[in-house]
Amino acid sequence: MEYPRKHDKFIAYGTAGFRTRAEELPHIMYRMGILATIRAKNVKAAVGVMITASHNPVVDNGVKLVDPKGDMLAHEWELLATELANASDEELDGMVQGMVKKFASDSDAPALVFIGRDTRPSSESLMDAVVMGVEKMGGTFKNFGIVSTPQLHYFVVSHNTNGAYGEPTEAGYFKKMSDAFKKFREIHPLNEKYANQVIFDGANGVGAHKMKVMKTYLEDSLKVEIFNSGEGELNYMCGADYVKVGQRPPDNVPLERGVKYATVDGDADRVLYFFYDDSNTFCMLDGDKIATLIAGYFKELVSESGLALNLGLVQTAYANGSSTHYISENLKVPVACVPTGVKHLHHKATNFDIGIYFEANGHGTVVFSDIATLKIRNSQNDTSMTDKQIMAIKKLAILCDIINQTVGDAISDILLVESILYARGWSIEDWNKSYTDLPNRQLKVQVKDRNVISTTDAERRCQTPSELQDEIDAAIAKYKFGRSFVRPSGTEDVIRVYAEAESQYSADMLAYEVAVIVYNLAGGVGDKPRNPRC
Repeated sequence: MEYPRKHDKFIAYGTAGFRTRAEELPHIMYRMGILATIRAKNVKAAVGVMITASHNPVVDNGVKLVDPKGDMLAHEWELLATELANASDEELDGMVQGMVKKFASDSDAPALVFIGRDTRPSSESLMDAVVMGVEKMGGTFKNFGIVSTPQLHYFVVSHNTNGAYGEPTEAGYFKKMSDAFKKFREIHPLNEKYANQVIFDGANGVGAHKMKVMKTYLEDSLKVEIFNSGEGELNYMCGADYVKVGQRPPDNVPLERGVKYATVDGDADRVLYFFYDDSNTFCMLDGDKIATLIAGYFKELVSESGLALNLGLVQTAYANGSSTHYISENLKVPVACVPTGVKHLHHKATNFDIGIYFEANGHGTVVFSDIATLKIRNSQNDTSMTDKQIMAIKKLAILCDIINQTVGDAISDILLVESILYARGWSIEDWNKSYTDLPNRQLKVQVKDRNVISTTDAERRCQTPSELQDEIDAAIAKYKFGRSFVRPSGTEDVIRVYAEAESQYSADMLAYEVAVIVYNLAGGVGDKPRNPRC
């Protein structure tokens, strides 16, 4: 049998697809090639398979499937993926035959699968397993080689819209976004407070490779210096996750006051900004700050355009409390909260004409409804509108082409952020002054079984163990502006703890207290959480 199952570990298709040690994945990759082919026959369109473990260590790998519109795999197919991945070798043929009969009865229907991979050493051999699975089912494939996750999403939707969304090639991806970026700059004078330079931390991953290419398309419109470009270990002491969780800069990047830095993760679907202020304090602008920057500017454009468009912003429980207050009270933009995972944010964002979503970790984008896209496109030449209205509409139309609407895209998001800062004439310090984050801390607690914790209210409250939430509430009550929640990780056997409070000391202590509660009540293993102040 091709790629037999060599272990009995149960692996679920989570918010990030399958993700585990690379050596545990060959049989899963083969089976995902099979499933992707069945899915392509079922929807009569191209689908994608992306081999990556994003911000995880280099020893890990993973796989996620991309649906025809460039979005995440439909939930019912996630369940099928989990079932197929964990079936015994003896069950496999029967299970596949059952899926074909139910979902792809026309066995002669064409099936095209787009395949991409990240820079991990294990990715190429795992790709071979996917290819064998596709060929087993009589499908065809297009191998894009090393690409970012958002690039593969872009290729899928571009192909399935016959080029209406874009040209389904790397050149098409870079040209669409860079042309729009340069066009947007032509309609704004340069304000001296805006710095036309970014220091880029590539996490030693695919983002560094692709930013090098994007630089050639951008020419002099944006100066980018790239560090952690592949000479070091993927995601090790660098990248967006390292910066966000540790609240510290990446290694191997020269640090200067007032300089603007952007950091991405291993597959380039997350981005954060940071800088050092005049007092040499590290200042991070995460997904919340990016979301508020975009929301504020888009609200102005929508208002100036006079178009009847419903604008909204989607967050998760990880969003800093100060950002939620600023968005709802200052910007007056509706805010929705959903469980962690880009699929939840993306789905909710589609309820708005213009939906902005970002996780605090820097994963996010903007999506436009078909109605919004049509209104923006058709109104650019409306002679009944004022010059001010037409200009706002043209700006919205150009920004549509800068944005990769399919999924969070670090490179696209950088171009969007830089466009808005340019239009406002803001320095990174100006941007950071919009509101002040509450100090916060994230911790991880190892447990025997992460599934013992279940949550409700968009993961902000615990249901089980029954006494856990009461203990967390009691800890929160000790701290001014305290807020904390816990949730099982979707990618590893840990419970994630988030805490925020009036001061960094209080946030650190609240996170520690909650971590100890989780360790005691949810079956903690290994070393007990340590007091960070001792």
